[in-house]
Amino acid sequence: MQTKTVLKPFEGFRSLETHHCITGSMRHIYVFNNHSLSEDLLLGIGGGVGFIYWHMKGQPPFIGGRGKGNPAQGFETCVGERTGVQISDFTTSSHRKARNSLIDNLENEQPVMMYVDMGFLPYFDFGGQEYHFGGHMVVVCGWDRASETVLLADRDKGFHPVSLADLEQARASTYKPFPPKNRWFSFDFSHKRQPTEAEFWDALREQVEAALHPPISNLGVPGIRKAAKACLKWPQLLDVEMLRFTLFNTYIFIDHKGGTGGGIFRYMFSRFLSEAAHALDQPILNQVAEDFKTIGDCWQEVAAVFHEGWDKSDPAVVLPEASRRMLEIANMEEAAWQQLETQIKRI
Repeated sequence: MQTKTVLKPFEGFRSLETHHCITGSMRHIYVFNNHSLSEDLLLGIGGGVGFIYWHMKGQPPFIGGRGKGNPAQGFETCVGERTGVQISDFTTSSHRKARNSLIDNLENEQPVMMYVDMGFLPYFDFGGQEYHFGGHMVVVCGWDRASETVLLADRDKGFHPVSLADLEQARASTYKPFPPKNRWFSFDFSHKRQPTEAEFWDALREQVEAALHPPISNLGVPGIRKAAKACLKWPQLLDVEMLRFTLFNTYIFIDHKGGTGGGIFRYMFSRFLSEAAHALDQPILNQVAEDFKTIGDCWQEVAAVFHEGWDKSDPAVVLPEASRRMLEIANMEEAAWQQLETQIKRI
C-alpha cells in the first residue's frame, strides 16, 4: 500500500499569524532568516501607510489604505534597504522562466515570496462567487516534486497545500486592476540590521508628504475627501448589484478581514509610531499613535456602515452616512498628519 506524502515546510520555517499579506509574507521570510522585526515596523519603515481612491472605467470603485513609500523605490525594496536586506524584484511574461526559477529555489529549500490572484487559490472561499484580486502575496515554503504540490504560508496560522498548476494560474492571472504578472522576490540577509534613526524619520516624512501634499487629489487626505463626495454618486454610476459588490469590497478593504490589520492600516501604523517613539526617544509620537488608534476605530465604523448597506434591499441608503463619517475622518487625519509634520520639521 502506497504511503501518502505529508508535505512539510522547509526546516526552520515557522507559520505566523499576520495582519497584511505583504508585510506578513515579508515577516515570514525575515523570521526564517533570523531577522525578527515586527510586521508593524516593516509596514511603517517602508512608508507603507496612505490612502487611495480609484475608479477605473469598467471596474468597481476602490478605497485602500496602503501607500507607496519612497516614490523612487518599490515598497519591498525600500523596506529591505532600511533593514539591511537586499531585496530583488523579478517579473516575467514567461511562464517557463517563472516556473524554473521557483523550482530552483524550492529544490534549495529557499522560500519564495510572490504575488498571486487569490481567486485561483482553492483554500479561499468566496461563497460560490467569482472573485479576483491579484495584489495578494504569499510565501511558497514547501515542495513535493513527485506530486507537484507546493505549500503556502498566508496570513492565517498553518499552511496550505496547493497544486503547482493552481499556483501557476494564480501568479499568471491577467485579471485587473492588479494582475500579479509572475512577480516574485529574492532576499540577501548578509548585512541585516535595525533601521537607523534617520531612516525612521525618512519613513515618517514620506508618509506625511503623501498624506498632506499628494501629487493628485485621489491620494492622501484629499483622497479621503474625494471618496466621501464620490460615494454619493455611486448609485448613478453603478447598477444595484455592482453597488452592492462595491460596498462589500470597501468593507473588506477597511476591515482586518481584508488584510489591513483593521482600521484601513491605521492600527498597524499606530503601533509603528509607538515603536518609533521608543527608537527615536520621542515620547510625543505616542500621542500621535493614540490619535491614529482612534482614527482606526472611526474607519471601522465606516466599514460597518458599508457592510450594513451591502445587506440592504436598497444599498444606496447608507451612502450619506458613510460620506459624513469619511469627511470627519479626513479632518482627524489631517490634524494627526500635521502633528507629525510639525515634529519632523523640528529635527
